[in-house]
Amino acid sequence: MLIKDGAVIQNWTRFSVRHRKLVLLLWILLVIFTLPLAVKVTRHLTTNGFESPHSQVHWATNQLSHFKPEPTPVPLLIQHMSSGAAKRHASAIGVPTSSLHRIGVGKIVFVPPSRFSLAKESQLEKAIATHGGTTQVVSQKAVGNVVTHDAARTLATSGVLAMPILAVLLLLVFGSVLAVSLPLIIALAGAEVALAAVRVISLHMQLSVFLTDIVSFLALGVGIDYALFISTRFRRNLDDGLTVEDAVADSMTHAGRSVLYSGIAVALAVMALIFGNNAYWQGLAVGGGVAIFSVLLATHTLLPAIMGLFGEHIHWGRVKRIDFGLWRALSGWVTQHAGWAIVLSLVILLPLAGLAPQIQMSTPANLATMLPKSDLLRRAVGKQQDIQGPGVIAPIAVVVRLPKPLSHQANWVAVERLTNHLQRLPDVKSVSSPTLLGAPPAELSATIADPHHAVPALRRAIQTFVAPSNSRLMVVYVVAKSGPNQLATSRLVGRIDQHLPEWLPGGTRASTGGLVPVLRAFNGTTQSRVPLIIASALAVALVVLTVATRSILQAVMGVVFDGLVALATAGFLVFVNQHQLLGFERQPLDSSITPLIFVLLFGLSMDYEVILLHRIQERWLLGDSPRDAIQGGVATTGSMITGAGMIMVVVFLALLISPLQIMKTLGIGLSFAVLTDTWIVRSLLVPSVTTLFGRWGFWPWRPKRPTELTVHPQSGE
Repeated sequence: MLIKDGAVIQNWTRFSVRHRKLVLLLWILLVIFTLPLAVKVTRHLTTNGFESPHSQVHWATNQLSHFKPEPTPVPLLIQHMSSGAAKRHASAIGVPTSSLHRIGVGKIVFVPPSRFSLAKESQLEKAIATHGGTTQVVSQKAVGNVVTHDAARTLATSGVLAMPILAVLLLLVFGSVLAVSLPLIIALAGAEVALAAVRVISLHMQLSVFLTDIVSFLALGVGIDYALFISTRFRRNLDDGLTVEDAVADSMTHAGRSVLYSGIAVALAVMALIFGNNAYWQGLAVGGGVAIFSVLLATHTLLPAIMGLFGEHIHWGRVKRIDFGLWRALSGWVTQHAGWAIVLSLVILLPLAGLAPQIQMSTPANLATMLPKSDLLRRAVGKQQDIQGPGVIAPIAVVVRLPKPLSHQANWVAVERLTNHLQRLPDVKSVSSPTLLGAPPAELSATIADPHHAVPALRRAIQTFVAPSNSRLMVVYVVAKSGPNQLATSRLVGRIDQHLPEWLPGGTRASTGGLVPVLRAFNGTTQSRVPLIIASALAVALVVLTVATRSILQAVMGVVFDGLVALATAGFLVFVNQHQLLGFERQPLDSSITPLIFVLLFGLSMDYEVILLHRIQERWLLGDSPRDAIQGGVATTGSMITGAGMIMVVVFLALLISPLQIMKTLGIGLSFAVLTDTWIVRSLLVPSVTTLFGRWGFWPWRPKRPTELTVHPQSGE
């Protein structure tokens, strides 16, 4: 059965080895010709994409780009100047000193008072700069730029910091200096081809720019795993005396077959994120799926050619590793004391799984709360909220497209009615509307009809609310009494959207837009779609495991155990959050990464599950008893599975250097998930439960011909 499954792979592998120079040349040409596409991958990717493409909030937010509001004074963060000096310079140019607020030594926030002029703020900036101080704009856009910069810097810096440990682990796990180059070659080739493919796909589908990180991330992760599993078997085959071609063919027939199934599982699991129904999740889904398939392509074509080229030289720089007999001892204990192994596993996992229902997810609309509490920009935003009100940092835009141009007086009567309704809402602090400019509807309609003969001040003021390119499109801004992250603000947005149809004339299209409505919609959509995303990933695991092992029992067990690890990971994140460990602040987990943690867990766990189960089946086919096959499978794959897991954990834990809690959550969540999956589920739970089932452990699959498969008993995956 296993030979039949691996026949195609073996035939192709022998072709790749015999024509390795041709295969290498084709890959070099592929990389060269796709490089220009990969370099330009971000050209058609969106930096937003958090809203569903055909939703009302998406329409409203897109319409905001048509408006050209007059620049207004904004809060400034002043640094490198004492509070007294800043007040002296401000007073000298007529800026009220009461608008300067000290938040630290040499750190002051300037919050413009009402009716403050832009020219006066410009004078203040020049005065501060002249006397050695610096100024920084305080806004949600500025905070967003800092968050994006810190996240990108973390991804770059964490890799550099993790490199020494990663290099040692790679050397210990792969066993030789030359072998370490294999995963790097596969990962780089796979990532480059994947980015080029994404560039083509992005021409026909809106995708998020955030996918570039997931492509590199997954290509490196699975590239290491797949190269490890295949090259380990290849080197052991060489040690057993096989020719280079036979060694490559055997490693690809068995380890390569396992990698193929696990890779398909990972790709399809990650692609379940497409059910998130917006460009952000679509980008991660498409980028992740394409990355895995690209690495699989490299693994099954480029890798056998390179191994054929290296041949016996793959042992160059070999590291002598001490065999402590850990996995032989552990596999023996697990199969002899299966009940205790199950109890130990459940004692570790169940208490954490019990905390999972407490998990909360929300991406904050007040972006400053993503920064550490000590961050100056966050403190400046907080001071602005204290002075001007919590909701002032993120006004809610009510975008209205009327059936007739605004030159019709009746439209301004409708806008005035809308403004009055908004002002009467209990959670509204203030409303900015053209009907509050002091001009009656007749004068407003006349200004639109004949702007050249209108009062200049009114004409300039009204331009903030009416789109220059569309005389039917206008906007009203609402400031909530509560902050952007508060439930009351979210409810206010929902209440406005609910009543807009009854407040405006028939034929009008209207909706709220901007940061708060967009992230409200994103959080709501993500929370409602998480069950579908997780169910899809589990369904993929069930189908792929059934096809890979021919065992319904093992497929069901795999899904149940993956679900248990997911619950335990969720509970662990709740525990870390509640007790504010590792610098965590008590706040909801970010919606933009929490589903990703679970999907990556389901996908990556398939790597280890398929490798372990295939090895057990292989030994069973050789004639081992079920218990001996399980013991041998764990003994020969345990070091690889946990070694690959530890390599991933080093990469993940390096994210803890970030000042951003979102990056720390991603790092600690994935680290816990991988450690739990490799050291508890694959090392204890799967072999112990399979042992209890005995000869029915792979039901309905059972070996029929012990001599059907020709392998080397000492070879590992």
